[in-house]
Amino acid sequence: MKRNFILLCFFWLVCSAKAQTTLCVSTNKTTSLIFPFAIKHVDRGSQSVLAQQVKDVPTILLVKAAVADFNETNLSVVTDDGSLYSFAVCYEANPAKWVHYLPVNNKATTAMYANGILDNTATIKHIKDKQIESVAAISGIYIKEDILFYQVTIENNSSIDYTIDLIRFFIRDKKKSKRTAVQEIELKPVYITGNMNKVAAGTTSKLVFALEKFTVPDAKQLILQINEKNGGRHFSLRIKNKHLMQAVTLPDYK
Repeated sequence: MKRNFILLCFFWLVCSAKAQTTLCVSTNKTTSLIFPFAIKHVDRGSQSVLAQQVKDVPTILLVKAAVADFNETNLSVVTDDGSLYSFAVCYEANPAKWVHYLPVNNKATTAMYANGILDNTATIKHIKDKQIESVAAISGIYIKEDILFYQVTIENNSSIDYTIDLIRFFIRDKKKSKRTAVQEIELKPVYITGNMNKVAAGTTSKLVFALEKFTVPDAKQLILQINEKNGGRHFSLRIKNKHLMQAVTLPDYK
């Protein structure tokens, strides 16, 4: 089992563009990036680059240099369709281009894969937690290139609706030392599909979370936490490294 925690960066996501684009920015003027879908996540490789989303126009990202003559860095943007756009960012006092229109990625996106497995029959049956006539379970783990997909099922057998307050993935130490605090690393999904709000009484709901590929060191564990709003039905699902290694490979879209 691998001992080093690997959290791969965005460069080779299944939904990424085929090549990295070079983007030159200045301290004096703002560069506008216009995407075909709403922006969901922005990651800057350095604080030398300033990036701001336009509140009323979710497809536009404004980029500027914080300082002159910075070392080349990168910028990654994930859009609502699950596509990733990756840029090598350099400084140029007077860039030749101030507005960039980004094309739609034609290849199959993370969103397509996530929605495609949402209603799949369960392939895993032993990662579950039961709380007061309700059950949460990891019902499938899939992989496509550098993305892991987690199919989650929440079954509400009670007569009271289950309102979701929080869902999060994080890496945590297996054992807590008496002298040190538990170390946690939260993992942010790049795409989520399914009903994130409520599981009505007597019904079952399925969700799929797409996360960047990683493995878990021996001394740590991957936890999926699901909390009920104004209630006590809180779930904690522990996913082992062996489960990740057994992820089902998704076929290419034709």
